[in-house]
Amino acid sequence: FYDENLSQNRTIACASCHKAEHGFADDRVLSVGFDGGDTKRHSMRLANARYYENGRFFWDQRAETLEDQVLMPFQDPVEMGMTLDEVVERVEEERRYEDYFVAAFGDANVDADRISKALAQFVRSMVSTTSRYDEGRAAVDSLYDPFPNFTQMENLGKELFYAPPPLGGAGCAHCHGTDAQIAFRAISNGLDAQITDPGYGEVTGNTLDQGTFKVPSLRNVAVGGPYMHDGRFSTLEEVIDHYSEGVQYHPTLFPFLLDIDGNARPLGLSDIQKQRLVAFLETLTDEAMLADPKFSNPW
Repeated sequence: FYDENLSQNRTIACASCHKAEHGFADDRVLSVGFDGGDTKRHSMRLANARYYENGRFFWDQRAETLEDQVLMPFQDPVEMGMTLDEVVERVEEERRYEDYFVAAFGDANVDADRISKALAQFVRSMVSTTSRYDEGRAAVDSLYDPFPNFTQMENLGKELFYAPPPLGGAGCAHCHGTDAQIAFRAISNGLDAQITDPGYGEVTGNTLDQGTFKVPSLRNVAVGGPYMHDGRFSTLEEVIDHYSEGVQYHPTLFPFLLDIDGNARPLGLSDIQKQRLVAFLETLTDEAMLADPKFSNPW
């Protein structure tokens, strides 16, 4: 994950675009590849990837498993510019890997399958369970009870996050559900009236999937900007402004964002409601995970 030798000119590692201090995302709008080119989309946060039940990865969900996903950046002509045979050769060059492969697989043989399994397991280990949200959730019987470790602003933000609009909420949990704040399907959240990136539709060829994208976990979202598949929003405030006033209609817009007449339905949040939502989202930062030495650079 941290080995820059696994890119064509030995300058880029997985961690170059997935930085621990930014929730294993990139603080750039688009990441920079080995030869200075920009990636097609923003680098997604990696925390809680193991909980994506539909088992598809990348914004366009083109990888069916984490094992598939971790090998694709190596072979991307912009990102790392390698073939899998070249990756295997580079791993074999580094003698310190021998003991690791023996410990993990029983012998020192290196191949692409073992590399993918090792990287995928590392990503699966990136689990966020010690945020202030987790501490509060463990202290109450119901998710809808006030969390004793939250401020009033944070608890009111939590109410907005989980309550649907008919009950005075923002309904964020309709897409960012469960205690991992994830979704199980690709959706369109109304960024553009005209599709500028086909997203999952490019993978399936289905018109109903055009302009839809994977919904990432919100763990560490406050330190993981910029946001969206193209990194268009710099701050959480800008993201919330989009849902409040900026949702655009197009034919694949997620139904939750439509009104009863089939038109785009922005949430129309007040300034104080927006502040409450930001306060809640900041409780999803897992400082212990971000600073955990087991995720740090071993080189």
